[in-house]
Amino acid sequence: MCALPKETKNRVGVIGIIVTDREKQAERVNEILGEFGDIIVGRMGIPYRERNISVIALIVDGDTDTLGALTGRLGKIPGVRVKSALVSAE
Repeated sequence: MCALPKETKNRVGVIGIIVTDREKQAERVNEILGEFGDIIVGRMGIPYRERNISVIALIVDGDTDTLGALTGRLGKIPGVRVKSALVSAE
């Protein structure tokens, strides 16, 4: 029996990123975000210098595999916390 290709639906959502060691990790975070630029609709980043952190909010539109790859790669960076809220794009 032939397996049918899995139909992927895009999700739209917000990904929140906290970078706790801004000076060490900002370059790596930006590198990964650049690799996933095709699913990033908008980005707002605020350096919170008094606490030496950065807060980044992304608006994203992509399939669950790609969104999972993005959040997974970011989450593996020491000093980076990632949370997402996604809904089906209809």
